[in-house]
Amino acid sequence: MPTTRVASGRFPWLLAAPAVAGLVFLVLPFAGLLVRAPWSSLGTRLVSPEVRGALWLSLTTATVATAVSLTLGVPLAWLLARTTFPGRGVVRALVTVPLVIPPVVGGVALLLALGRNGVVGRYLESWFGLTLPFTPAAVVLAQVFVAMPFLVITVEGALRGVDRRYEEAAATLGASRARAFWRVTLPMAAPGVVAGAVLCWARALGEFGATITFAGNFPGRTQTMPLAVYLAMQEDPESAVVLSLVLLLVSLVILAGLRERWVGAR
Repeated sequence: MPTTRVASGRFPWLLAAPAVAGLVFLVLPFAGLLVRAPWSSLGTRLVSPEVRGALWLSLTTATVATAVSLTLGVPLAWLLARTTFPGRGVVRALVTVPLVIPPVVGGVALLLALGRNGVVGRYLESWFGLTLPFTPAAVVLAQVFVAMPFLVITVEGALRGVDRRYEEAAATLGASRARAFWRVTLPMAAPGVVAGAVLCWARALGEFGATITFAGNFPGRTQTMPLAVYLAMQEDPESAVVLSLVLLLVSLVILAGLRERWVGAR
């Protein structure tokens, strides 16, 4: 019996025009980057110490932020997916807040919490001599704050999709809850965990607002690629185009790989 899609056999032309317009709107800014890129001096600009320093800092801090997010976010996602407790809806809402607030507000919140005179930061400095703002550690914290919700939401969805009968079977065979989680639940949710980690890494790589507020914009110390783009746009627009192309290329590679390998799209 033919499916509805095959039976109809007609392209919905009524939707074609707005669909194409939407695609053009999304692609046009990237086309502008490609057209205005200084292709003749691209190689020279890419190997400049400023670009290499900003790219290296972005890659390392995004990777560390993803590792921290995995360590904290997977247990949090499991808590939201597999347990019931009073206020779970509030906790889920708090997890998603960094997704909707302006990143610069997140940076201000981090500064008020972990700054030298912050709620927690003052004790970190007086008890341990630890100062976080305007350091590479602040870059990582800002990236974790804005990127970890992507991982938590993705992993929570993956955990909800795992058939719990396999965990119950493992329990009947004598496996503890921790062993069943590591040997049964986590491998079955692995595609979702990897997808969440990739999204988290990509978001951390492009983080700007919270970073410039909490970590500042010091070349060679806290200046990540997005901050370098912002600074170059004021002093050397062609360099800003080159840096933007690098970020665009990295994002496309990540998202294309995620789409084909972990989502299973055709």
